[in-house]
Amino acid sequence: MDDLKTGGIAVIDFGSQYTQLIARRIRELGVYSEVYAHESPAEHINRHQPAGYVLSGGPSSVYEADAPQLPPFLLKSERPILGICYGMQLLTAVLGGTVAAAREREYGPAIISHERRSPLFDGLKTEIQVWMSHGDRIEALPPGFSVLAQSDNSPLAAIGDMERRLYGLQFHPEVRHSPAGNAILGNFLFRICRCQPKWSAAAFIEDSVLRIREQVGEERVLLALSGGVDSAVAGALIHRAIGDRLTCIFVDHGMLRQGEAQEVVQVFRCDQGMKLIAVNAVEHFLAALTGVIEPEAKRKTIGRLFVETFSDEARKLQDIRFLAQGTIYPDVIESAADSATAKTIKSHHNVGGLPADLRFELVEPLRDLFKDEVRAIGEALGLPESIIWRQPFPGPGLAIRCLGALNWERLEKLRAADAIFTNELEAAGLLRAGTAQSFAVLLPVKSVGVMGDNRSYEEALVLRSVTTDDFMTADWARLPYELLARVSARIVNEVSGINRVAYDITSKPPGTIEWE
Repeated sequence: MDDLKTGGIAVIDFGSQYTQLIARRIRELGVYSEVYAHESPAEHINRHQPAGYVLSGGPSSVYEADAPQLPPFLLKSERPILGICYGMQLLTAVLGGTVAAAREREYGPAIISHERRSPLFDGLKTEIQVWMSHGDRIEALPPGFSVLAQSDNSPLAAIGDMERRLYGLQFHPEVRHSPAGNAILGNFLFRICRCQPKWSAAAFIEDSVLRIREQVGEERVLLALSGGVDSAVAGALIHRAIGDRLTCIFVDHGMLRQGEAQEVVQVFRCDQGMKLIAVNAVEHFLAALTGVIEPEAKRKTIGRLFVETFSDEARKLQDIRFLAQGTIYPDVIESAADSATAKTIKSHHNVGGLPADLRFELVEPLRDLFKDEVRAIGEALGLPESIIWRQPFPGPGLAIRCLGALNWERLEKLRAADAIFTNELEAAGLLRAGTAQSFAVLLPVKSVGVMGDNRSYEEALVLRSVTTDDFMTADWARLPYELLARVSARIVNEVSGINRVAYDITSKPPGTIEWE
């Protein structure tokens, strides 16, 4: 994919919570962008010949002894540079300016005004709302720089050396709270860096098909298909490239949502014409989970059994050299794959810990994509919306939403209640636009109720619905009371064994999105 990546933007990460967001915004404008740790070697950062660099924000102060430093080769390259927040302060300090702690910290919305015309603010109104988040400020400009914008608390809200094409912003153009942020980034990309908008779903598919064929040759590929969007899109993309030389293994462990196992078979085997091996391992999983109550023990048991089941099926197949995975770009970043000093947040792999006798070479066609880009690729490949826009679902599935002991009766009860909640949200137009993740949780708690003229003593169910941009933090969704009332009434009337429904109004933090 070198042609699509060449001439894009390298984002240098100094620890900002918004770094991935910078790359996403740039890609939304049609330009490839990749995140690199600030300590990455020059040849790694420059491997795709970027047209410019963006320096991210970060939690450090440039005057601290152990603060991250600006790689010297960036300035020597004479490519355009845009520093954001810490990136701006670092650029200032390195080039001879002065940075100090601000008398007043500035967090939240601010209005900036730009008087001097510059390519960075071309075509924008004189006054712009932006989002500030900083405790330091620039006290003296480096030689050659001038003030491009100011706010009440930040007299140097934007600076630039237009001759050397070096720019700095004290605010964050990448967040939605800076409405003109995309226009500012667009000016940097197209007016200053002279990038070409060639990053698109169609171009990615065309290029990926060629690269998959080049990597795989005439060999065969095996894919663990969960039915989630990442593995589904990876499968559809590889199938377009090599057809029947792709074999998918789908393991039904009994913890999927209502109708999902049947839908996976229908969509991929029947509609997409893919070679699919569907393994019904429900009884095997349930037997192994009998008496397992502790959440982490559930996860480990299901993970171990999945690997064992997948491995058994893989051994039955002959002469398969490649294993495909739905790894996406945030997985790579969170696994600290490109950084010597970054901490690993999560180790990501679809089929981890395979036995030594199963030696595969990896095919990861989505490794460079963010989740929203994966969905765009899926739509372009013709996958149904029910697959592409399926809400996030943990690997252990309903096992960690069915608290306490697991059995088929309780799982079916939870499946039915969850389906009612999902269907009502969809009918109200809130499944995609109004919530980021919505589901039901069955509690191992019984309460007294009245059903008709009789006393009931049945389980309680909790509804959980959150809004979030990044899933790192989340707020509970303010669903309409009428909707919650309708869902509650349907569940207690239609699902046997549940007589009480509650709604979880806990944000993350202090809670987590999932209950287990």
